Amino acid sequence: MTSLPGGSDKGGSAPEPRPIVCARCGNQARAPQPTWTCSVENGKRRYFCEACSRENLRAIEGRLDSAWW
Repeated sequence: MTSLPGGSDKGGSAPEPRPIVCARCGNQARAPQPTWTCSVENGKRRYFCEACSRENLRAIEGRLDSAWW
């Protein structure tokens, strides 16, 4: 069996996932953490670590953009 031109039969491995970075303090996580918060602001996903999420819980619940925190 042969592959069609432009198919996905290219050698190599899949790229490693990029670490998730807290948009507020820069803390990194290798994979999504259940205690982190994900927010979509201006069409972009922003992740916040547990500490930053806890510090700004009222603003998050009030749906304020992180620029207001």
